[in-house]
Amino acid sequence: MTEKFKLPHSLTTKMLCVSLLSLLTAVLLYIIAGELGCLLVEKVYMSEENVSQRKAEIYSRLNSYVSENGISGKDTKAISLWTRENDYVTILLYDSGNKHRRFSGDKAVVPELNGEYDDSKYGNLYPMRFSDGVYLVAILDSSEAREYVVADFSAMAIAAGSMILILLLSMNRLTKRIIALSRAATVVSSGNLEMSISAPGNDEIGSLARAMDDMRQSVIEQMSSESRAWQANNELITAISHDIRTPMTSMIGYLGLLCESDFSDTERCRQFSSAAYGKAMDLKSLTDELFKYFLVYGSAELKLDMESYDGRLLLEQLVSEAEFTLSEKGFCTQRIEFSGECSIMADPLYLKRVVDNLVSNVMKYGDKARQVMMISELKNGYLSLCISNAITRDLDRVESTKIGLRTCKRIMEQMHGDFSIENDGEHFAAELRLPAELREGKAPSTEPDR
Repeated sequence: MTEKFKLPHSLTTKMLCVSLLSLLTAVLLYIIAGELGCLLVEKVYMSEENVSQRKAEIYSRLNSYVSENGISGKDTKAISLWTRENDYVTILLYDSGNKHRRFSGDKAVVPELNGEYDDSKYGNLYPMRFSDGVYLVAILDSSEAREYVVADFSAMAIAAGSMILILLLSMNRLTKRIIALSRAATVVSSGNLEMSISAPGNDEIGSLARAMDDMRQSVIEQMSSESRAWQANNELITAISHDIRTPMTSMIGYLGLLCESDFSDTERCRQFSSAAYGKAMDLKSLTDELFKYFLVYGSAELKLDMESYDGRLLLEQLVSEAEFTLSEKGFCTQRIEFSGECSIMADPLYLKRVVDNLVSNVMKYGDKARQVMMISELKNGYLSLCISNAITRDLDRVESTKIGLRTCKRIMEQMHGDFSIENDGEHFAAELRLPAELREGKAPSTEPDR
């Protein structure tokens, strides 16, 4: 069962870190930009030179307004109208009796004038001619309040912009990775399996890319395996068809001659029947090879008839038949049997097919001048049979296709055993093993019976 686990660098964690980073950066930039804006207002905008210049401009505009409209110093309505149109400006107007009147715009924040005139707040008094005489004018410019507001909004805009920029850069990087992964998947899905799918990172996107690339590799391997199997299948069918046609044609010919014969010449009929029998055996050999092929490359499970058998008796019967077959072909055998009693689960027909395949392999490639060893052993809960022989140096022998050995391996695996071979070019050994259950009071000895 696959355990669920959380990646150490998941997208959720990354996005949370990016959000916190953008927030902290925004706060820091807001503080820095706010302090810098206030410093600029105080040191630059409120410098004596700039304040004097703004007051001079205000004085000029007021003087032009008074002159052009013939405003009287007592016309509070006209003067108030001008101050309302000029935000952040406050006017103190002194007459000859040193009495003053204050005029200010609606948005100006001006401290009340208590007692005597405070030149530290209002600066110098400037004479101005009105239609009814000359008055002294004090000008207060409070526009720095507007500049502080602008500086604060600017700091907020910089902070918000930096936060949005960091989030957009992070999202853009994430989007590029997704787009690259999508494009690679599209190319692969179109049939170009040679293009690898990759996405750097140890998060969900990187994990998805690796999984998709593993799937691509699996498809390539599966297609390659199917191609090899299809090629082998075509070659086998072509070879089998050609090989079957030759003995079958001959056999049909011999049988035809038998049918046309009057059976008076028994020797001739015997020759025809013997030849037909030989061709029939050739056909049987070819169909056996065909069975081996489909057993190795077929996908269906074998229909095994698994039953419990006495391991000693079953193995002795199989080995005895193998010894008899080999002795008929001129081979000398030696048997070494195990000690103890056990039972095994097996299908005797398929187990015999495995031993027959090994015997056939010995007859094809074994050296008759050397002994064929058959060693059985009961050890570590397994009953094993090892058949070994020396390999002939006959250069005319047929090269092995190893289909028979693959057949043995598949049969043993489906009987819950295993099959292994060793071949160093001079000696060949094949070992088959099956799980064995020891019988009570019959523990195997360490030395085999000879």
